[in-house]
Amino acid sequence: MTDARAGSDPPVVLKLGGSLITKKDRPETLDEASLDAACDAVADALAAGDIDRLVVVHGGGSFGHHHASEHGVSTTEGTRDAEAVAAIHGAMKRLNARVLERLRERGVPAVPVHPLSLAARADGADGDLDLPLGSTATLLGEGFVPVLHGDGVATAGDGVTVVSGDELVVELATGLGARRVGVCSTVPGVLDSDGEVIREIDAFAAVADALGASDATDVSGGMAAKVRELLGLDAPAYVFGGEDLVPFLRGEDAGTRID
Repeated sequence: MTDARAGSDPPVVLKLGGSLITKKDRPETLDEASLDAACDAVADALAAGDIDRLVVVHGGGSFGHHHASEHGVSTTEGTRDAEAVAAIHGAMKRLNARVLERLRERGVPAVPVHPLSLAARADGADGDLDLPLGSTATLLGEGFVPVLHGDGVATAGDGVTVVSGDELVVELATGLGARRVGVCSTVPGVLDSDGEVIREIDAFAAVADALGASDATDVSGGMAAKVRELLGLDAPAYVFGGEDLVPFLRGEDAGTRID
């Protein structure tokens, strides 16, 4: 990871989950209403000055996850099949283009940053992610909203594996010195075994039994992986549903705080 924090105001890093903006059980299908609502919230927050600098990450949903699952590629299982890599990355670029289009229609200066072209795992699938952030930091400094996404990633010894949007969020938040992090999905927060929102998490062990796997095709680890990743941040992170996106962008608490 490249540190790109010097001389800049801390940004907000926001992830729009694949389950929020797509219909995960239908290949390459947008959830039009949810995507529009999320883009409206982002545009309104920027126009109102609630947020000055923003980086957006979106998940793969029914685009990337569908193709990754079909080809047996995950965060731990790679491929050396160029057709498989092209299918996964191509699907993510198609989804990314749709997200960018919706944001720009609302006046958001959104531009793409594709992780496959930047990132690598030089020590294999279990090694650290190397994600140079110079381009993202410079785009932020020039007034753009960089939009990254889950993607394939070059992986020594394994060809290409998957890098999840959640891991990208952690890399971006750490390397850019984010002041707040938001993960917006289809659930109102991290839920306990009774289905109630856990308002605050400060250790994984305290909530491990309550966390389960996603109920739709997901090659990046589900809620447990999200919580593990976000606990490693210095900045406060929030996991929340679409109805709490506006409050989060205003700087208010939303869903589950992970700190």
